[in-house]
Amino acid sequence: MQGLTLMEHRLRIVNSYIDCGQKWPATAREIAAWAIQQKLWAPHNATLIGKCAEELASAMREEVYTDPQGREVRTKHAARIIEEGLQTTLWDDIRTAERKHMEIAFKQRRQQIVGDCSRLKVDVDSFNENRSPDVPIQLILDFTEDVAEMEAVDALNCDPNEPRPHASRSRGAVPALV
Repeated sequence: MQGLTLMEHRLRIVNSYIDCGQKWPATAREIAAWAIQQKLWAPHNATLIGKCAEELASAMREEVYTDPQGREVRTKHAARIIEEGLQTTLWDDIRTAERKHMEIAFKQRRQQIVGDCSRLKVDVDSFNENRSPDVPIQLILDFTEDVAEMEAVDALNCDPNEPRPHASRSRGAVPALV
């Protein structure tokens, strides 16, 4: 891997997979199985710790509790901060976290959404201009009506004796493309 960044090394593995005539398109798991079998990738201790941390973070993102108003609310929230000169991500519980932690976490989650929307717009614009100029895919980035609709559906489906369903579990995702 001399001279290559980790990202370049990983992309080289993917390109080798393709160049070797393996099934394409493919899942990341299929590519990973091939890479391990070909001894192009092996876990390092730091990789295992990172994978474990990733799985724990995923679990923390999924944990919910029912608040006093009956809403299913995400329990654990991450905030990236600078601590002793190093950037780190701290997790805390919404029920016990200090307001400052939650302000940082909410602001950063909103920025992630903005970043996702920006990347989506670039992708849609590129597709429309290069692949479908005559019938472009329309992209709506104002989610006000989508959120209001999900809240209304949640309210209609709400049994006062049952916890309210988490919005993403109450129905399919509202498409951003119309």
